[in-house]
Amino acid sequence: MPVSGALERYLVKPGAKVDLAKIDSDERTLFQNGGKEDSAKAFDKLQDELQDLQKVLYAQNKHRILFVLQAMDTGGKDGCVKHVFSRIDPQGIHVRSFKKPTEEELARDFLWRVHKKIPCNGEMVIFNRSHYEDVIAVRVKKLFPEKVWKQRYQHIIDFERMLAEEGTTIVKIYLHISKDEQKRRIVSRLENPDKHWKFHPDDLKDRALWDDFMKTYEDLLSKTSTELAPWYVVPANRKWYRNLCVARIMVDTMRRLNMKLPKIDWDPTKIVVED
Repeated sequence: MPVSGALERYLVKPGAKVDLAKIDSDERTLFQNGGKEDSAKAFDKLQDELQDLQKVLYAQNKHRILFVLQAMDTGGKDGCVKHVFSRIDPQGIHVRSFKKPTEEELARDFLWRVHKKIPCNGEMVIFNRSHYEDVIAVRVKKLFPEKVWKQRYQHIIDFERMLAEEGTTIVKIYLHISKDEQKRRIVSRLENPDKHWKFHPDDLKDRALWDDFMKTYEDLLSKTSTELAPWYVVPANRKWYRNLCVARIMVDTMRRLNMKLPKIDWDPTKIVVED
């Protein structure tokens, strides 16, 4: 059966306390009667609908969609973007990432570099990592004092509320993998020369801080999931199920916008194209 109900099942309700240890990263509750091969047809239909919805989004030139994607290393962010959005017209979608801040960016408020990359009318923008790194990395790696990262929660909530009230639809997804699954994926990269570029020995330093990252993500998900900018925690050990859920969440979210193709003010039957 096709996956459904992802919006409700994986939503972090505003005010809820998130405990990632109690969320099974290997579950497939919404697609019980089959596996990867069986899911292909359902995923294909979701991709087609997402493609159609994005065309209307672009043509109507009214709504803006910001998709925020966060995960631990090897969590599947790149693969998720590649598969879920593979049929989207490139002119209507942009993927943005946020790496270590430059000196120019550090000389300004932490949201300055983010605001420049949000979508405009008719656009869909994907943040592959995001402004949340300025809480997660800063807190876990103790880059700034506690006072700095603590106040950023409210700054982000206010920023996202402003975006939403100005017409941006915000969807935030945390891809939830287990520590064992991360190890398996790291080993796979080390065994495959074509994937060595994806790994750096420093990645193991972050892995050693797994518990600190989980605690930080739990706090962040609990405090920054709002009615206007909700978080979804998607089980991501199974890549095919991850893709199904993310596609379903995006399709259901865009359906709710009730978008329509713009009406024309001319009669196409009266148009004559000369030879």
